Amino acid sequence: MQSGDYRNVDDYEAAARSRLPKPVYDYFAGGAEDEVTLAANRDAYRSIMLRPRVLIDVSIVDTSLSLLGETLAHPILLAPAAFQRLAHLDGEIASARAARATETLFVASTLSTVTIEEIGAEAGPLWFQLYVFKDRELTRGLVERAEAAGASALCLTVTVPVQGLRERDARNRFRLPDGLEMANLHGRTQARMTIGEGSRLAFYIGNEFDPTLSWSAVDWLCSITRLPVLLKGVLSGEDARIALEHGVKGIIVSNHGGRQLDTAMPTLHALPEVAASVPGTPVLVDGGIRRGADVVKAIALGARAVLIGRPYLWGLAVQGQAGVEDVISQLRVGLVRTMQLLGRRTLAELDTSVLAS
Repeated sequence: MQSGDYRNVDDYEAAARSRLPKPVYDYFAGGAEDEVTLAANRDAYRSIMLRPRVLIDVSIVDTSLSLLGETLAHPILLAPAAFQRLAHLDGEIASARAARATETLFVASTLSTVTIEEIGAEAGPLWFQLYVFKDRELTRGLVERAEAAGASALCLTVTVPVQGLRERDARNRFRLPDGLEMANLHGRTQARMTIGEGSRLAFYIGNEFDPTLSWSAVDWLCSITRLPVLLKGVLSGEDARIALEHGVKGIIVSNHGGRQLDTAMPTLHALPEVAASVPGTPVLVDGGIRRGADVVKAIALGARAVLIGRPYLWGLAVQGQAGVEDVISQLRVGLVRTMQLLGRRTLAELDTSVLAS
């Protein structure tokens, strides 16, 4: 099948599900416990209706934006996602190339199956997502390598003091197959998940990630890097305000794709409070975005940009780089079309007036 045979993200997911081994599909698709938050992220977008204006010249629509020093053609970014070579042999390299080709930004994961140096050689604008390990010198080394590889910001994920209960992974006894490792940790014992019953990833996180993480760790991170730090995993205005006090330059409203605390509020519901609490600070959001209209709704509620995760992984699984490019392009075309049908010509014109009360 050609890219044109896949009309939307759901088409790509259906094709990916038929191609991927069940443990791999479940790892990418699954959420925590009963997957209530996983579903709620999508349902939140579906519950909001739009309020169009008419008889406005929308022959030219501008979706460009500036974000922490990067100029992007549109506000659809690629979220960090681990283990992408499980989806396609080219893994993160394909995704980074697709981001560059579609004029957007790629966020590389600490747990990539390709090194940050290899990704940096292929990407356009690049950020690095960071987990803080119990071994702080390992973490410091990752920061230094990200800087050297051309990353222009760090995204500190704060939603994983412990791993959420991902029952699909436990049932499937999830682990990396022979030949794959966490490439950024090559040569260290942390590069492989070698022990544990059920999900070896759960055991790995329990053994390696730092559960004592607190605001002092944010201070420490800001002190060892010249790059702006964004906090990924904020769902309250209070935490967003505290983050700025500790030197954070941007906020990503995220519940880790529904993979951590089940019944946590959907990100779209948290977004307005967070955005209102830190005016002038870039606020981004992920979770549940499947259409261009969803991007419009997020921006109208205060997001500067959005990040997609599962959608581009399905494209990657089906057609490699071309599939990722097609998913991004579909969302970008949908964003432009929705703006035209709403009578809005720039992202700045997307405010709450486009939402039906």
